[in-house]
Amino acid sequence: MNSPDSKKSARLALAGWTTLAGVVAAALAAFSTGEVLRLLGLPDPGKVTTYGLPAVMAVGEMSALVMIGALLLAAVLVPPQSSGVLDVDGYRAVRTAGVAATIWAVCALMLVPLSLSDTSGQSLRTVFAEPALFLQAVGDIQATTAWVWTAALAAVVAFGCRLVLRHRTVPALLGVAVVSMMPRALTGHSSAGGSHDIATSSMVLHLVAAGLWTGGLAALVLHVCRGGGHLDVATRRFSALATIAFATMAVSGVANAAVRLPLADLLTSTYGTLVLGKILALLVVGVLGWWQRRVAVAALAVDASDRRAFTRLALAETVVLALTVGLGVALGRTPPPAGARREPSLLEEVLGYGLDGPPTITAMATEWRFDLLFGSAALVLAALYLLGVRRLRRAGERWPMRRTAGWLLGCLVVLLATSSGVGRYAPAVFSVHLAASAALAVLAPLCLVLAAPLTLAARAIRPTPPGAGPGAREWLQAAFAHPVLRILTHPAVVAGAFVGTFYLLYISGLYGALTGSHVMHMLLNAWYFGVGLLFFWSVVGPDPLPRRVGPAMRITAAVAVLGAYAFFLVSLINADLIVGADYYTSLRRGWFEDLAADQRLGGNLAWALGELPLLLATVLTAVRWAAHDRLQARRRDDAVEAAGDQELEDYNVMLRTLR
Repeated sequence: MNSPDSKKSARLALAGWTTLAGVVAAALAAFSTGEVLRLLGLPDPGKVTTYGLPAVMAVGEMSALVMIGALLLAAVLVPPQSSGVLDVDGYRAVRTAGVAATIWAVCALMLVPLSLSDTSGQSLRTVFAEPALFLQAVGDIQATTAWVWTAALAAVVAFGCRLVLRHRTVPALLGVAVVSMMPRALTGHSSAGGSHDIATSSMVLHLVAAGLWTGGLAALVLHVCRGGGHLDVATRRFSALATIAFATMAVSGVANAAVRLPLADLLTSTYGTLVLGKILALLVVGVLGWWQRRVAVAALAVDASDRRAFTRLALAETVVLALTVGLGVALGRTPPPAGARREPSLLEEVLGYGLDGPPTITAMATEWRFDLLFGSAALVLAALYLLGVRRLRRAGERWPMRRTAGWLLGCLVVLLATSSGVGRYAPAVFSVHLAASAALAVLAPLCLVLAAPLTLAARAIRPTPPGAGPGAREWLQAAFAHPVLRILTHPAVVAGAFVGTFYLLYISGLYGALTGSHVMHMLLNAWYFGVGLLFFWSVVGPDPLPRRVGPAMRITAAVAVLGAYAFFLVSLINADLIVGADYYTSLRRGWFEDLAADQRLGGNLAWALGELPLLLATVLTAVRWAAHDRLQARRRDDAVEAAGDQELEDYNVMLRTLR
């Protein structure tokens, strides 16, 4: 039973949310007023878009945050039942997420015509006048297409929340919910102009961190209002997550503002004022979060029923974060100051940055442009592996140095392929792109897989105490046993995906249609890296697989990929058709004008970076097959010595009966 003070705190929290809903209702009232004016034929019907777009966007984004936070609560913060079925707290959270996802989907659909009206400068009446032109315009404008994708993803989450009952499905819904925020990161100010590569990557990180932090806090407040259980566990886990999210939001926010806003305009422009307001709100929330971790979480650890301190601080955090969401919407509607900027070259407009000359060895080594997604991932993965090795050594266990060196080498390859001069020139030079792709798909995954990261994680990550719900170890075990991973790690499946990627992209001509987009560049890098990890794990990895795979299947897949990759490179080197010719010609670089020679160079570089590691993987697979056969023969010999050769005895008995 909750104490009267706890119930009072819950009512205060509910009152805070009611007040926040009133603010949203006021924004909607502006939209409704404009619509009434239009219906009555009174002046200024264009106000519908002026007031309606930011109001609907604010409601939609707040619903998206509640959706993400509720799924985070059900997936991570509160434990399920021992049978794997959602507990009552998780069930309520999932249903709340379903309602919020529905609102998010409806708002995204409303934003399609509103964004079209805002972009074209036409009223909603004109936008809807001709449905055929409306549908064509939706596909032609980036912002409206993004909102269509958002609505579709939110609808998937809403539908899934109506069906899910088991805990193992909730993390997948959480992933889709987070992805539904991404179309916004890929449109707007961050996707255009100078340094749009850094701005887009930083916006992705910023939205993910904001969604998990703000949404998780809102879910915890609702959890308290409902009198939910396991609050001590939930707050402890959320506190650790909020610390990471705060750091991510701070770094990504500074990076995004730095490329959009000149320092001289920070105090003299509306955009700069909004940025300062958001920074101030972020600092206030950070201080409140620190105080909450020091006071409220500590109080819950002593007495789980004492929720007063947590509720007060969480309510204050929620109000400030709601203001931050409003500032974010305002920033999205406010153009950055133009300043005294020169007209960018075509290369700068496409890439987001300029190139001083052709890709020489010196340029590759010195002209770095840090990739916020892959570069950060490489550094984080290296740090996590070293922490795992350190934990084993403190426990008195040994870990082979060759595996640690292999992991660090793989992380270094990812860093160089995406953040050094290689990553800088890859979007503009085909030979550099193909070399970087080979490094991400072959060289880096082979090094990482040979480091046996799953074995290290199984030994370094401690099990979660009983009653605390699944933790990192349990999540890894659940993912390892998932049927989808069993299919994806079958050597035949992943070998087909690995080889098919190169043939589909380059031989079929699909690559030419995907060039020039930073988003597609990031997705291709992620695909290369992911498929490479799955392939080498299934063929040569020392870590166990979710399904038993015999050595014959492994060596067959390795040899098939080795031959198919070599045939692909030979075909590419000798091809008359130039891959992405229209795109590279349109860049007007002024160097590397012989595209055929550049393609041959790329094929040879990919051969050196890809074929040799594939050959090494094939040799290792053959060696392990031979070792497996020797082990099986030794075991059989030992069994014969211990119990006799039953097979031979049965054969002799059969011969005697034939006489």
